[in-house]
Amino acid sequence: MIKSNSYPSFGVLLVDDEAPFLRSLSIALERRGGINHIYRCEDSREVMDIIAREPIGLVLLDLTMPHLSGEALLQQIVEEYPEIAVIIISGLNQLETAVNCIRLGAYDYFVKTTEEDRLIGGIRRAIASQEMRLENQEMRRRFLTDTLERPEVFAGIITQDKGMRSVFQYLEAISASSQPVLICGESGVGKELIAHAIHALSNRDGPVVSVNVAGLDDNVFADTLFGHHKGAFTGAERARAGMIEQAAGGTLFLDEIGDLSLPSQVKLLRLLQEGEYYPLGSDRPKRLRARVVVATHQDLARKQQDGSFRKDLYYRLRTHQVEIPPLRQRKDDIPLLLEHFLAEAAAELGKTVPTVPRELPVLLANYAFPGNVRELRALAYDAMSRHKSKMLSMEVFRQALGQQETQVLPTGEAESGPFSQMPTLPRLNEVGDLLVAEAMRRAQGNQSLAARLLGISQPALSKRLKKAAADDA
Repeated sequence: MIKSNSYPSFGVLLVDDEAPFLRSLSIALERRGGINHIYRCEDSREVMDIIAREPIGLVLLDLTMPHLSGEALLQQIVEEYPEIAVIIISGLNQLETAVNCIRLGAYDYFVKTTEEDRLIGGIRRAIASQEMRLENQEMRRRFLTDTLERPEVFAGIITQDKGMRSVFQYLEAISASSQPVLICGESGVGKELIAHAIHALSNRDGPVVSVNVAGLDDNVFADTLFGHHKGAFTGAERARAGMIEQAAGGTLFLDEIGDLSLPSQVKLLRLLQEGEYYPLGSDRPKRLRARVVVATHQDLARKQQDGSFRKDLYYRLRTHQVEIPPLRQRKDDIPLLLEHFLAEAAAELGKTVPTVPRELPVLLANYAFPGNVRELRALAYDAMSRHKSKMLSMEVFRQALGQQETQVLPTGEAESGPFSQMPTLPRLNEVGDLLVAEAMRRAQGNQSLAARLLGISQPALSKRLKKAAADDA
């Protein structure tokens, strides 16, 4: 019995009394299928002990063996370990035998003389099916218990949003998978942070290698990813390893995948399907030994419908898919992010963190943030660079709100009124806070004057200010 830890996330047990066949099959699975987490067994009497002891998820089982037949083993595995998939690989090409094995619970049936590509393809499909089943079980468990087992991985992503927490739980559930991950979301939501979190969760030894594929023509894309041999083209004076090789044992992150040209899409599809590639100028294939994570701000479903993105590649990439919500749907995150970016900018600029005006979070909550988290960070850094007093200036943020005037209003809506620059109406208590803050600003902090501007008594205004201060504490 031998074992090496790699793809897939569970063990594949090969059972056959013919040692040469076991060796040739395991070599084929490793070299052509990229399947390395392999166990071998020549004695059928040891199979159940191996399954009890090791993390087996798939068994490749010969039918005709001494001591204990494959059919008897199949029945025992299905009865005691129904979660394990069993593929029969037999020297008998008999329809009745195949039908009986499927009836007993076998996942599939292959004849030993079957061409190698068909056999490996069937095994990879079984592995993908098992991984999907395990991931679905894990997702149900995490969502029901509402837990994160590795919250430290997401510490760099500032959020308290429930939607983001669901994304984190999903990423933990698929962490062991070798299948591609598609990250969707508007520009500036933090897709690269999510890609790094996926890499950290997968416990891979290799690095994260990032490539922005937007604007790369077909030749540059192939050379960037696959590398080249010396003399492969004019100017190739020495060999160069591609990004795939540099990411071996780690994660290859392809950003802006929606901008990839159709010829390059064909190359990426072949890489994902076959698990191998050819460096330019080489006739010997190399194995893909990195997990592929891609990201886009575009609607790939629409692009594949209009023919600008291949359907087969789209369905291959969306095996695992996450949608990162825009900042305007995560309003509770805005104060947290603002505080974080102000502190970050203050440290970088050598300044003291300023006091944030009470009305600022309310105003920002009613801004659409087309640039999402990246835009908020830029605003915070710009405000800090101009900051001189104890109170943070509102000017930078007012300018941002002013730029939003024509964008945030629904078509046909009157473009005037006190809330014309806000994408959504504020809550009633927020309106009150805004009015009080504006009155205090106009009265330059004079409560008596501010109360007269609001048409309320000074004690009433004082009580409201104290309550607001207590809420902020």
